Order: sequence, then C-alpha cells, then structure tokens
Amino acid sequence: MPALRRQSRYGQPWTRKELILAFDLYCRIPFRKTKASNPWVQQLAALVGRSPASVARKLGNFGAFDPQLQRENISGLTHTSRQDREIWDEFHNDWNELVYAAYKIRHSRGIGLVEQETDLAQPTGPSERLQPAKQRVHQSFFRQAVLSSYEWRCCITGIAVPECLVASHIIPWSKDEHRRADPTNGLCLSATFDRLFDAGLISISDQLTVQLSTTLKKSRDSRTSALLSVYDSAPIMRPRRFLPALDAIRWHRQNVFLG
Repeated sequence: MPALRRQSRYGQPWTRKELILAFDLYCRIPFRKTKASNPWVQQLAALVGRSPASVARKLGNFGAFDPQLQRENISGLTHTSRQDREIWDEFHNDWNELVYAAYKIRHSRGIGLVEQETDLAQPTGPSERLQPAKQRVHQSFFRQAVLSSYEWRCCITGIAVPECLVASHIIPWSKDEHRRADPTNGLCLSATFDRLFDAGLISISDQLTVQLSTTLKKSRDSRTSALLSVYDSAPIMRPRRFLPALDAIRWHRQNVFLG
C-alpha cells in the first residue's frame, strides 16, 4: 500500500470530492470494519489529509441514513451534516455516475484504491465478461458493495467462501442500465444459487423468503429435491446495508421466475 502524505486538514469542512470518496468507501467495506485501524480507512485518510479516526467517523455518519442500520438500532450514528445527506441522496439517485466520479477523483490523485484489490473475482460468465473501463468500475463497486453488505456470505445458504460468491443483479444489466451499480439491486449468492436465480428456478418473496419454482419442487431426482427443499420458504440472510429493493425482486418474480 503506498504511503501517501498530505497536509493535515483537521477541523476543516469536508469538500464534496472528499465526501464522495468517503461514501464510496463506506459502501465497499463491511460496516463493522469502518474503523480507524482498517487499512483502506487509513489509505483514504492519507489521501485527503485527515486522521483515520476522522475518516472512520465520517463513514459512521453515512450509516445514520441507512434504513437497515436504523432498523437494527445501531447507536452513535448521529453527527451528520447537510452535505452528508446530500451525498447519500445523490448516490442513491444515480449510482452509476457517482461511482465513476469517485473512481476519477482517486485516479486524479494518483491512486486506484479498491479497484485493484486482489479479491475481485475474474470474469466467469456472460454478465461478468471483460467490459470497457467504465463498466468494469461499476462491476467492481457493485461486487464489493453487495458482498460486504452480506458480510461475504451467501444470503441463502450461508456459505462464506469468497471464491464461490457472486454479486447477483436482481434486474439484469441488460434490462436496466441505470441500476448497474445499485447495491439494492443485488444479492450475495453462491455460484449455484446465482445460476438458479438467473434461470428463474428460484426467486425471493416480498417478505425476503426463498421461493422454489414448480420445476424444482416437482423434480424427480431425490437428491436434488433433498438439497433444495430445505430452502423453500426459508428467510434469506438480511444484509447489514442496502436491503434488496422490493420493486426489483417483484420485477424478477414477474419477468424471470418460473413459479
């Protein structure tokens, strides 16, 4: 990790560019790891000339606006500003452009940050084939935001093997480009369940429970039935942030699910 040196800006208001970088990082790492000891928090602190503790507090501020964290009664998330809210709302209204804005700000300052993390999966299928630079930035952000929100566990099986996990789009890229980078349009699934979901063999209810298609329920293969039936109507593991959007899962049930 490069050692960045910037003049300290302690006590000075956060700029718009700094807030964009902070919110981008907030989305990429698990909320419980938004601490001053986190290497990525320390790297961002060096980049913007602030202390790691200051950056960690700013990441915590963004959590005050997250409905899922509010539902879990996470405390201490109250010291927010009008600018914090504006960045939160702006990202949620246009994930694609602001994700790319953060990417350009980082690279203008000479660092790639999390785009170059080694834990990013290699392309494995049609939806993850090599993409032009801007689309790859969106895919990188989407994967990290979704998987970190589920704390790197499949939301159906609980499997916690990063090499087997996929950030699955609920509404595919090809159907809604505006939601390519939107983490509320994502689920963390193991590779097998990602394929089942994309094929419409499983879906998610409004109550966030698993729905098996008629095809799977009527499977004549006893081993398949035994493996999958235990998940029918079972609740998925809720993410710590970015709960799946109801309109997205309803779209999947109406347009993809074979139930």
